[in-house]
Amino acid sequence: MLDKTGFKRKRFDDLFGEMEDKSKETFGDKINTSERSPLGIILRIFAWFLSNLWGTAEDVYNSSYINSAEGNSLDRLGPHVGITRVLDQYSVGTILLTGTPGASILEGFQVVTETQIYFETLEDAIFDSMGKVSVPIEAIESGQSSNVASGAISVIVNPNPDVTGVTNLQPTTSGREKMTDAEFRDLFTQSVAGGGAATIDAIIGALLSVDSVRSATVIQNFSSITDASGRPPHSYQAYVLGGRDEDVAQAIFSTGAGGIESYGDIVKSVKDIGGFDHEVKFSRAEEVALKVSVDITKNEQYPANGDDLIRSAIVLYIGGEDGGSYYNGLSMGSPVVYKKIIGAVSKIDGIEDFTLKIGKNNILVEGNITLERYQVAQTRTVDIEVNSHV
Repeated sequence: MLDKTGFKRKRFDDLFGEMEDKSKETFGDKINTSERSPLGIILRIFAWFLSNLWGTAEDVYNSSYINSAEGNSLDRLGPHVGITRVLDQYSVGTILLTGTPGASILEGFQVVTETQIYFETLEDAIFDSMGKVSVPIEAIESGQSSNVASGAISVIVNPNPDVTGVTNLQPTTSGREKMTDAEFRDLFTQSVAGGGAATIDAIIGALLSVDSVRSATVIQNFSSITDASGRPPHSYQAYVLGGRDEDVAQAIFSTGAGGIESYGDIVKSVKDIGGFDHEVKFSRAEEVALKVSVDITKNEQYPANGDDLIRSAIVLYIGGEDGGSYYNGLSMGSPVVYKKIIGAVSKIDGIEDFTLKIGKNNILVEGNITLERYQVAQTRTVDIEVNSHV
């Protein structure tokens, strides 16, 4: 039922109880509704189907709210605040083919790694006089697993007499999974003020709606004197991670209050609807590079790619680069909570025990990392050392 307190789902026991009460009211208190009686069986069957309908009704109700919507229902809420979910991406790179000089290879030529990760060429190619040619490739399947190391691509799917060998001199990059519901909810929460204007939250929301912006914050000087950071009186300074300068400046100009000065070391000119130029200033976020060291005691359930899974879990929480793809992670100024990293690592199967240290400037500790409002924590898989042993 739906009332002022929200939706209240009726479950199987509730429905069967109501149907049993109604049966006794209709046929008398002595009517047999036990599990093996004909009426009891019929009532339980109907109650089961009705409980499924109530469950569907609850899902429909919950799909209207950011904290309870899932999947495509959650995606449909994003445009209301000007954001969309980052979809899964395909890994890309370049392979070096060797073969018959002057021979041509058509677009779509397929190669594969020893671990069965398939790629195909993106354009036609012709071998040079040395019998070599570099060709761009893209993974057949999306996801982070298609980011492979240099030299991993070594097998030709369909043998061709004009092609004698293949390798990739550089790792393939940019493959990533679709943004999770949890990641998208975090982005939604940060962007929820994007429909407004002339407020700090509105500017942050507008910045987060800019393509490829991963984090943003705004610091305002409310006083009548220049503050300690050099911000003029009654001004604001936007700090942004990612995005093109021109797009960032346009978002600030479109959302900021008229007559309030923007401040920063980056200056861009933006035109208003009358065609007149206006200067917009902002700054880039200070990225705080973090290093992590994890020492794992594992058992037989520890997966073969367990070390990589641990690195990915840490990057997903903190934010940064994993296999050429960038993840939002923590919002700007948010502290890196040590126990949450512990929790992320603990989800990997086959870990008996582990110790973990994190820090910046090569000073690693077992504790939280605090940041200034204009700083954002970032890490990379290459900066996460994982030592696993039995």
